[in-house]
Amino acid sequence: MKLTQRDKAHLWHPLTQHKIAKDPLAIVKAKGALLWDQDGKEYIDGIASWYTSMYGHCNEYITAAMTKQMQELDFVMFSGITHKPAIELSEKLMEILPSNQNKIFFNDNGSTAVEAAIKMALQFHFNHGEKRDTLIAFEDGFHGDTFGAMSASGISSYNGPFEDFLLKVERIPVPTDDNIAEILKTLDRILNNNKCAAFLFEPLVQGAAGMKFHSADGLDAIIKKCQEHTVLCIADEIMTGFGKTGTNFACDQLTQQPDIMCLSKALTAGMFPLSITSCTQKIYDAFLSDEVHKGFFHAHTFSAHPLGCAAAIAGLDLLNSPEMVESKKRIANSHQEFADKVKSHPKVKNSRTRGVILAIDLAIDMDRYGSVRDKLYQFFLDRGVLIRPLGSTIYLLPPYVITDQELSKCYAAFEEALQSF
Repeated sequence: MKLTQRDKAHLWHPLTQHKIAKDPLAIVKAKGALLWDQDGKEYIDGIASWYTSMYGHCNEYITAAMTKQMQELDFVMFSGITHKPAIELSEKLMEILPSNQNKIFFNDNGSTAVEAAIKMALQFHFNHGEKRDTLIAFEDGFHGDTFGAMSASGISSYNGPFEDFLLKVERIPVPTDDNIAEILKTLDRILNNNKCAAFLFEPLVQGAAGMKFHSADGLDAIIKKCQEHTVLCIADEIMTGFGKTGTNFACDQLTQQPDIMCLSKALTAGMFPLSITSCTQKIYDAFLSDEVHKGFFHAHTFSAHPLGCAAAIAGLDLLNSPEMVESKKRIANSHQEFADKVKSHPKVKNSRTRGVILAIDLAIDMDRYGSVRDKLYQFFLDRGVLIRPLGSTIYLLPPYVITDQELSKCYAAFEEALQSF
């Protein structure tokens, strides 16, 4: 019996309406930028499996590090205990994180990294004797599916049934070269009329919104104003982190530094579910007290899992290696050439690149999840390219190890889609 048939017996897939969905793609093998299904068909993983496997699937350097680690220390709880992989990872992260980051808190995944960040921000003010109950977030942002993260997110297809149960959030548009003055006026009103605890944002690129880019200067101005009001600024680098925007972190392209950062996905190169919430010394110090309840009583069973830490350490070894640096430049240049090539096509509303991200907005009406979008998804699968269109936005965010030939195949599929839809 094939995997797709066995799957139906017990599995419930994410982001899927099972009554009308086609059978899932059964993948049995992966290497580099390639995947193979149960029938032996090859696919290019054009989005690095949700932006995780940036150094390629089954990277031997990373799998060797994990194998070595599991033979020394497989797992131990992190409450009241520490271990070398967690310590070494924290030290390596401090070498590349913004200079104001000083403490590392471990979680399980991106949503829980954001959840911890929101709780840190709320309790930071609580521990200082203030009850601040409002978050500030961008329109159309996405930060995860747990309740705090979902509250800050602004995409109704995810939040709809839960709107009445969410935290209080005030939303502002993402900044462009034209609207920052108006945004700052709106932000003044929000800050003056609410007890704002934190501003949560995806820096420079809104991923789930359709790879929408925004202004670094405008984001700097928003962060500066928020910090002037002791509103903690939380950078959600879960998608953007670890080199995707051309720098180690998108925040490296800002002048203002965030108070808190959320990291996951490429942190462990897709090898293990692990995430981090980092923060400044000032935030950490707000939890130090002779009163036990002022500590941060938030925990995950698999916090700082040694295997995940080993994968992350190996990934950081590769991140700025000469080979990866050169490959990131090669992909960025190739993306820009292709974006310039198709930007005048009548079916292209907008084409843009940032680092290894290429995004093209198609000039066709399409629901985020609907029949046309599903046909577009299948169109690329039929041509051996795995991507997940975000409504009418098609994009590439490939592993750094993708070859020029594989990139060319992706571009060819994109051009064919422009003729077919």
